Amino acid sequence: MTMSEKILAKAAGRSEVKAGEIVWVKADIAMMHDLLGPWLIDGGFRRLGGQLFDKEKVVVVSDHCTPPATVQQADILKFTRDWAREQDLPYYYEFEGPCHQVIVEHGHVRPGRLILGTDSHTCMAGGLGAFATGIGSTEMIGVLLTGETWMKVPETIKVVWDGELPHGVYAKDIVLKTIKDIGHAGATYQTLEFSGSAIRGLSMDERLVLSNMAVEAGAKTGLIEPDEKVIEFLRSKGATDEIEDLFSDEDASYSRILHYNASELEPQIACPHEIDNVHPVSAVEGKSVDQVYLGSCTNGRLSDLRIAAEILKGKKIAKHIRCLVVPASQHIWMEANKEGILNILTEAGCIVNMPSCGACGGFTSGVIGAGEVVMSSSNRNFRGRMGSPDGEVYLGSPATVAATAIEGKIADPRKYLLQGVR
Repeated sequence: MTMSEKILAKAAGRSEVKAGEIVWVKADIAMMHDLLGPWLIDGGFRRLGGQLFDKEKVVVVSDHCTPPATVQQADILKFTRDWAREQDLPYYYEFEGPCHQVIVEHGHVRPGRLILGTDSHTCMAGGLGAFATGIGSTEMIGVLLTGETWMKVPETIKVVWDGELPHGVYAKDIVLKTIKDIGHAGATYQTLEFSGSAIRGLSMDERLVLSNMAVEAGAKTGLIEPDEKVIEFLRSKGATDEIEDLFSDEDASYSRILHYNASELEPQIACPHEIDNVHPVSAVEGKSVDQVYLGSCTNGRLSDLRIAAEILKGKKIAKHIRCLVVPASQHIWMEANKEGILNILTEAGCIVNMPSCGACGGFTSGVIGAGEVVMSSSNRNFRGRMGSPDGEVYLGSPATVAATAIEGKIADPRKYLLQGVR
């Protein structure tokens, strides 16, 4: 079996399942955020009994409306906060960052777990070997009441990246190139399984980028085989339980297998208004921007901020642009502050905001206006994603974002990085 088949077999209480089967599965974690959580599901939840299947397995994170920019957002936050208190939830987080980063940092993710969340980027937890996927708010009502739902076992596309990444090239470039080739709907209701020596060489921060953006190819989840790096990461977060040894069998069946040589990759840019409209930076270099955005649950981790600081140290951002920095969690914000990273970024002219979904989804803190162009390290560039439908969103790595901030136009980051240093 593949990794996803093994996880769903375990969740279904069976020894084996096959792609295409419909199975009833038990959730290990049910995660909701403020925007698609309690304020939407409370009425139906109460009409059907209003009793949680297991409050220890329910996680609620307020992140989309933090800090609230409108009265409606403030009301949503209050409702979510009150609901969590009423349900006596032990795991409610507010003002700590995007839910996907929060559940990873707070130890809710383990290899082999089935994690269901009311957000499409729930799949990010697949970087630690969990089958994590987004479901609708209505479906979440059933999960909260029973702990179960039905799923079709997905086929798996195996994506193999071997070799060593060149300097100035990162996981974001890997995933953008992969999505370009698969297409924005090419992996619909399938699993993307990332493997190969280049993937094993990635840090945990970068692995999470791949799993986070698996859904941008339509995938149900994005999995990476857990190894010693995963175990070390989980132990650093306080995990003391036994961690499952999880991998796909050698004779597992895949719908497709894609092979890449990482050493041939250069920085990639996703251009408006589709995530698979991807080109090498050399084809887009020189495009003027109004704003750059460094952060989000995709690329706002500590290593991302370090890369940007390395490029921006001792320099200034272009005079005509805005550079917004949004660390992926409060913990990352504090660590970056201790290291002096935030000082470097602010001295360069960046504005550091609190951890939240912010402008990534067009909610708060830096949305763009009509005719404006943004270079972002986030995960989506749909029309209207970060504000006005008449704006344009380009996506790239944190290094590309930082280089673009210096020049005020899309720039190749490799000239700003020490040769051979990643």
